[in-house]
Amino acid sequence: MQKLNAPLTVLPGIGPARAAAFSRLGLHSLNQLLFHFPRGYEHRGNITTLAASPADTKCALLLTVATAPRVHMIRRGMVLLKFRAFDESGTAEITFFNQTYLKDSFAPGQVFRFWGKVERMGAKGDRFALSSPVCEPWDEDLPLPDLVPVYRLTEGISGKQMRTAVSAALSHMGDTIADPLPPEIRTAHSLALRSFALRQIHAPESVDALSIARRRLVFDEFFTFALGMTAGVRAHRENTAPPCPDHDISPLLSLLPYTLTDAQARVIGEIAADMAGDIPMGRIVIGDVGCGKTICAAAAMYIAVKNGRQAALMAPTEILARQHYADLAPLFSALGIECGLLIGATSAAEKRRIRTALACPLDMIRMPVVIGTQALLSEGVEFYAPGLTVTDEQHRFGVGQRATLAEKNRGAHLLVMSATPIPRTLALTLYGELAVSKIDQLPPGRQVVDTFAVDERYRPRLNAFIQKQVAEGGQVYVVCPAVEETAEEEADALPLDEVLAAAPGDKPPVKAAVTYAAELAAAMPDLRIGFVHGKLPSGEKGEIMRRFADGEFDVLVSTTVIEVGVNVPNASLMIVENADRFGLSQLHQLRGRVGRGSRKAYCVLVSDAQGESARERLGVMCREHDGFAIAEADLRQRGPGDFLAPGSGDAIRQHGDLHFRLASLAEDTALLETASAEAKKLLEADPDLEHYPLLRDEVSARFTPDAGVLS
Repeated sequence: MQKLNAPLTVLPGIGPARAAAFSRLGLHSLNQLLFHFPRGYEHRGNITTLAASPADTKCALLLTVATAPRVHMIRRGMVLLKFRAFDESGTAEITFFNQTYLKDSFAPGQVFRFWGKVERMGAKGDRFALSSPVCEPWDEDLPLPDLVPVYRLTEGISGKQMRTAVSAALSHMGDTIADPLPPEIRTAHSLALRSFALRQIHAPESVDALSIARRRLVFDEFFTFALGMTAGVRAHRENTAPPCPDHDISPLLSLLPYTLTDAQARVIGEIAADMAGDIPMGRIVIGDVGCGKTICAAAAMYIAVKNGRQAALMAPTEILARQHYADLAPLFSALGIECGLLIGATSAAEKRRIRTALACPLDMIRMPVVIGTQALLSEGVEFYAPGLTVTDEQHRFGVGQRATLAEKNRGAHLLVMSATPIPRTLALTLYGELAVSKIDQLPPGRQVVDTFAVDERYRPRLNAFIQKQVAEGGQVYVVCPAVEETAEEEADALPLDEVLAAAPGDKPPVKAAVTYAAELAAAMPDLRIGFVHGKLPSGEKGEIMRRFADGEFDVLVSTTVIEVGVNVPNASLMIVENADRFGLSQLHQLRGRVGRGSRKAYCVLVSDAQGESARERLGVMCREHDGFAIAEADLRQRGPGDFLAPGSGDAIRQHGDLHFRLASLAEDTALLETASAEAKKLLEADPDLEHYPLLRDEVSARFTPDAGVLS
């Protein structure tokens, strides 16, 4: 473990400056570097010819150098290095910009594997050119790797530097990479050694080896997650909770302008029954967008307060915390219950007042209810009479954050809410021993959002539809899968699912929110267009969302930051660009942002993807509106996702749920069930993992208050 925790500066070529650049990716130690998995791979083993090379896509070619390189001075600061290379189908001109040091690297007759985009020249397209391709000397006796990893990068760290650092870390570790998984479990399920898996995920010898490596690392993610969740819930339930037998919520219900659905009433009954006893409740409420989970949470909070206890609700964003406060504070105020809002933007004076009121032993001064973000976890926030903690959008918090809130409310009842409708059996597996309540009924009057799938040919009509919606008084969301254009080095990397399927993707270029916002502003200068994305400071995001909700913007161009956000009843049109790049459950979440008021609402899914799978998935969205049915379809159809690590800004997690690095709830359900079953068996035999210190340390590292996002 000591060697794994060594700083990156033990590796050659990494000094303080480069270590600082790696730290921007959250990489400080060898262990963190080895678990910084590739986000995809360049499949350089698929050799093609110049004549057969695809348009606008990087490809691999075996070319023989035909002419000696020559240097051409274009202007001051611009020097070209040019030579020709050929294969059996044609000849290409190779150009490098300001790289004269390569002049002696190419001699006529030498064979190289080139990786780059082939440009077709001439009227007939029978002349070829490559600009600044990657080139590797070719030797049949020393084959080059087919799959070259592509990583999430940051300023100051190139792809080559990342690959070099990972390779050096693997060499530094040698054979000392310990395996925390009990050998009997590894043998029973034919899992590779962790050392093999780490080497192959970073430098795969073959597609088969990559598949074996991924399977082991996915099992580890699920197994560690299941151990932590199961142990955490068991520990929670070993405490004594304050009984809350008075569960008359009629005063609260009398303030509502609607009647509870049967599903809401059933779930509130389940919550009330749990809270009546002295065993801490551990329950998750799952339900579709707009099903009314919040009023169930409000009922639970009211029950806690009626019985002399305090209640805290933690939301993952300031936007959502403000929304909950705006919805619930008036209700509680009408019942004579003070409700505080504790977020990063709360003034210092108000924060001091709330902290004092939460910890006050006097009933008449104590604050009964607080709603907030992770500011609730900050030092100095203590509860004198904790009774209930509610976490909304559970999967968006790191396990360490949830652990901190639980520690501040030791023995309190626990209620979790999730708007990701997942099958009940999968929820039981995912959330350890939490009881599951399912709201499978929408309130009366909740309208169906008409959904259409179109391609770029419909762009003029779509722009006209935007203008029509705005002219009629509506507002429009446009969601793009990325903030900016993808870096060229990343753009042609195949996600892991396509590599393992041994088939190239048919995904068109990513529509970037920055570019789209500019294009829309140029095409429709009369519209007021806002722009928000996950990389903005939370205060700025909240302000933009507030202005959109207040009608100051006609159109909001966004990344998925609005998937869970402020309620805008006036929003009548949701447009999702590159819709094929989203999971079905996430598309359903996005669609749920519109149709929340009296206006007729529409959702348009834009995609030029030609694959049968993509067309079928988008077809499901057009036909189906029940979130649980969509979740089932997502589980049946989705592959392992984008292969993106958490913390990557607005990158799409294709399975749209928990923060796993490799694992997908869509593709890996069977492995999840196996890992969960093994975790529960192991904890029954050894509740404190005394015989498995490496495994205990690994679980502890992910489930401590400092762990942050599940890794």
